[in-house]
Amino acid sequence: MTQRKILVTSALPYANGSIHLGHMVEHIQTDIWVRFQKLRGHQCHYCCADDTHGTPIMLAAEKQNLTPEALIEKVHAEHLADFTGFYIGYDNYYSTHSPENKQLSEQIYLALKANGKIESRTIEQLFDPEKQMFLPDRFVKGECPKCHAKDQYGDNCEVCGTTYSPTELINPYSAVSGAAPVLKESEHFFFKLGECADYLKEWTSGSTTLIDGRIQQHLQPEALNKMKEWLHPDENGEGGLSDWDISRDAPYFGFEIPGAPGKYFYVWLDAPVGYMASFKNLCSRIGLDYDEYFKAGSQTEMYHFIGKDILYFHALFWPAMLEFSGHRAPTGVFAHGFLTVDGQKMSKSRGTFITARSYLDGSLNPEWMRYYIAAKLNSRIEDIDLNLNDFIARVNSDLVGKYVNIAARAAGFIAKRFEGRLKNVAGSELLAKLAAQSETIAADYETREYAKALREIMALADIVNEYVDANKPWELAKQEGQSERLHQVCSELINAFAMLTAYLAPVLPQTAQNAAKFLNLDNLTWANTRETLSENHTINPYQHLMQRVEQKQVDDLIEANKQSIQTASAEAAPAAESSQYTPVAEQASFDDFMKIDMRVAKVLNCQAVEGSTKLLKFDLDFGFEQRVIFSGIAASYPNPAELNGRMVIAVANFAPRKMAKFGVSEGMILSAAAADGKLKLLDVDAGAQPGDKVG
Repeated sequence: MTQRKILVTSALPYANGSIHLGHMVEHIQTDIWVRFQKLRGHQCHYCCADDTHGTPIMLAAEKQNLTPEALIEKVHAEHLADFTGFYIGYDNYYSTHSPENKQLSEQIYLALKANGKIESRTIEQLFDPEKQMFLPDRFVKGECPKCHAKDQYGDNCEVCGTTYSPTELINPYSAVSGAAPVLKESEHFFFKLGECADYLKEWTSGSTTLIDGRIQQHLQPEALNKMKEWLHPDENGEGGLSDWDISRDAPYFGFEIPGAPGKYFYVWLDAPVGYMASFKNLCSRIGLDYDEYFKAGSQTEMYHFIGKDILYFHALFWPAMLEFSGHRAPTGVFAHGFLTVDGQKMSKSRGTFITARSYLDGSLNPEWMRYYIAAKLNSRIEDIDLNLNDFIARVNSDLVGKYVNIAARAAGFIAKRFEGRLKNVAGSELLAKLAAQSETIAADYETREYAKALREIMALADIVNEYVDANKPWELAKQEGQSERLHQVCSELINAFAMLTAYLAPVLPQTAQNAAKFLNLDNLTWANTRETLSENHTINPYQHLMQRVEQKQVDDLIEANKQSIQTASAEAAPAAESSQYTPVAEQASFDDFMKIDMRVAKVLNCQAVEGSTKLLKFDLDFGFEQRVIFSGIAASYPNPAELNGRMVIAVANFAPRKMAKFGVSEGMILSAAAADGKLKLLDVDAGAQPGDKVG
């Protein structure tokens, strides 16, 4: 087998929040792939880092009375402890606030500038006169200029889905101080992304031929379709690539731009460079050739595992930055969907916004979650659901009932009757069936079809357990003259367990390590999926490898996360009393209210809108007619089909409005903006019928 040289990264977690199970989906997916490559004998390096720059970090540090440096150091230790607790095996976990990242960010910027890809422009931005700082879009709030919903962010309305600039907001205010912002001019630096369109059209639809002859597409099919939307203007001339503002004004926590005092790199410029910086730090520690991996034309492989929400940055900005600064582009960008819990978006109030720390502190085995997540993952950009009842049942059935028990059923007989020595079972039909799937399962891991791989592995475990039931070693042990047969059967079972362990090793690294000790193997490789242990190979005394999941453990986990948010809310109450709720709007008359015709409507069908990350399309029955309404609540309802059949309240007498290229919206669905910024549809009591007037 030709040895490959591979660099792998996961998206960098931001350094102002805790790690939760949504993060773990990505890092578990990446870790499994890396461990598989290493089992196959490839030179594979896994690098990550905390993303540490930007206004939110600066403000969070100020709120905690810390320097930004002290905050990110504290968070780095917490993040690494959480990831390590789930057996994420980074070769290097670093920080974007590092000398390597500063050096590389400056080099890339200066190379882009020398290549004519950087331009300075004077722009107008909203400025907080109290905090004496320019406000990023998400730090400006106000009234939507289209639907007039209150308390909307400066870049888009979460009620109607309209996008706009912060200067278009009505009655804007600073989310930092509450002050009314003023317009102020500032010089900014732009990366001329629009000039990179031809290259990006080629790269996004292209592929790389690997050294073993396989073809690796740069993007998944769904990602490529999304890129085509962004790269090609529509019939109205909308869309296409815009130049990218890569600078921010002081005060800002980040790297100052060379030759531009008081100007800093926007966090999304230096964050992906953090991949390079983390790897460069690793190279310095263990003596790797950094240039071999990042020079233009490199024959090494580089893969980024990311969430679908940051695909734009990794599939457009990042390859363009690399290409036009004289570096190689990624071999592949692998995006995944979001995690829901029991079919709904993770919720703090329900206790399903589960932090990694609460899971570990609750003494739940992290390999249970690694296995369950892997059993849901495939190569497509699909959301996955953590169904807690299914989690308990699947882990107990597959890992304890099917896999671990194989060793438990045979090890005692080998130890007591045969001095721990195995019989030569090279010609076993059972083991031949297991070995025959080696390359098939390897291909599943390689293409990130983990759910398929685990189904195939558990099907093999079923075959082994059928062999156990057919041969009943516990009965052979009681029968005269059956010692050789008992030795044969139990030796086959121990070998089968060794093969299954090698198959599962990328997913269950700690169990595989413990199993290797029991099997008296120095280390496991992929070859163990095909090869039997030699005659007279001695195994060690068996110790139980995994406990069952108990319902109480999961119940306690949910309760712990509910308590966590209640405690946090109580601690924040004094400071939040004046800011938790949107200010009451100016006084309106009864006549104003009566102009709004609100009706009960039934959701006939709800679906995501292709080409939009914010909008859901509702087909509604008003009783007297059916209508289509678009609503910008996709972030709050990741599984829109769950809304089918629900009663909602909608404004029925708004003028129809064209939603860009998506269609015409014939009204507005009412929702409540929760304190955490999420939007929740309003309910009606049982008995209300479509068309009923609300008033």
